[in-house]
Amino acid sequence: MSTADTPPTLYKAREPIFPKSTHGFYRSLKWWIMAVTLLVYYLTPWIRWDRGPDMPSQAVLVDLTSRRFFFFWIEIWPHEFYYVAGLLIMAGIGLFLFTSALGRVWCGYACPQTVWVDLFYAVERWVDGDRNNMIRLHRAPWSRSKVARRLLKWSIWFLIALATGGAWVFYFADAPTLAIELFTGQAAYLTYFCVLALTASTFVLGGFMREQVCIYMCPWPRIQGAMLDENSLIVTYKDWRGEPRSKHRKTVDETKVGDCIDCNACVAVCPMGIDIRDGQQLECITCALCIDACDEMMAKVGKSRGLIDYVTLKDGEAEAAGAPRKSLWKTVLRLRTLIYFTLWSAIGVAMVVALFMRSPIELKVQPDRSPRFVKLSDGSVRNGYYLRILNKNSEPHRFTISVDAPFGVQVRTPRVDPRAVKVKADDTLKVRVFLEAEPYAWVSKNQPVTFWITDQATGKRASRAAVFFAPEDRTHGP
Repeated sequence: MSTADTPPTLYKAREPIFPKSTHGFYRSLKWWIMAVTLLVYYLTPWIRWDRGPDMPSQAVLVDLTSRRFFFFWIEIWPHEFYYVAGLLIMAGIGLFLFTSALGRVWCGYACPQTVWVDLFYAVERWVDGDRNNMIRLHRAPWSRSKVARRLLKWSIWFLIALATGGAWVFYFADAPTLAIELFTGQAAYLTYFCVLALTASTFVLGGFMREQVCIYMCPWPRIQGAMLDENSLIVTYKDWRGEPRSKHRKTVDETKVGDCIDCNACVAVCPMGIDIRDGQQLECITCALCIDACDEMMAKVGKSRGLIDYVTLKDGEAEAAGAPRKSLWKTVLRLRTLIYFTLWSAIGVAMVVALFMRSPIELKVQPDRSPRFVKLSDGSVRNGYYLRILNKNSEPHRFTISVDAPFGVQVRTPRVDPRAVKVKADDTLKVRVFLEAEPYAWVSKNQPVTFWITDQATGKRASRAAVFFAPEDRTHGP
């Protein structure tokens, strides 16, 4: 088959990116954010929090066995999942808020993919050297030296990835206990599978796929286009100041050229492999490393900094026309961001109020479905129910069961005393309860009743409405 007959390929092989290290304000900021986020992730499962006897002492714990989420002094039960939903909504609105104000600041500084890729790049520079050495080693044929460097780098990557996967499972069980079980081979097979799966994903995504995750796998670059507007701060190359480019040799009339010396320093440091001078691009994560690189070069050639800077499109147009830029506060605090912040704050305040107002005891009632009632030989009518008493206190409490019902309807509780039902600390007790209507009781066919529980220690009460079923209306007696 001739070359002309060869069908075109729709796949483009990945071109490796070897970003150059740089120094400056944004690079230092990224190092600090990386250190803080990694410390929070790795150390949080080991923080202890005393909740009393027979309670987990891990500050942050997703207890799948008892289906509860512990966060320091806060405990979320399964039926309170709306708190988790509220947090997710707050996280989404928070992303909208920061994106509309500061562009893709999440992607550039705090996204887990960005943090771990930065960490892997640091390891790669330590093993292979800076950009030129990494390119030279990449192009070199395989040798003992290259194999040794690759094995050393990949081994460190694997240890970081293993620590990442291991730290994740510690959020779902007591960390010290699970660590011993993992190292002694006593942990469940599912635990080892989760650790290995997370290790493999971190190793591959952070070490090899890198920018491809942001470009092809993550949906946020597409969504953020709807979040940005002409007042959003984004990393911008000021072409009105930098063009036309020139090497600024002595023979060049500097009054006829821009400030850009075409050194490609901004391209060399970009972890996404793009040229910011080409304008706004989907691949740009606004990490601002190009700002540090450009400012460093501008200082060397004696020109003012800020050729690449955080600028809004509106301010950029004003600056190109010679007008002054707005202050940072006026840029960030505008109607759109204030609306996002108001929504975010309102949800947060509502969740905090609901959290502190929730009752430490709860009651649920489940009536028998079949049969709904039983008629006894003496003419009495019996209905059966299951009461679930939830005690959220950190110590066991005793409860009294009572019912608001017509005269002649009595509570029967086999095997337990309805005046002293003991429920363990932070636990649920299922109690079998019967309501019996004596032959003389005046009840309707579907008689509303209300079950009550009273905490004998605190006096707090909880109730739940139910229905008492009878074979016929007895509102006028038998």
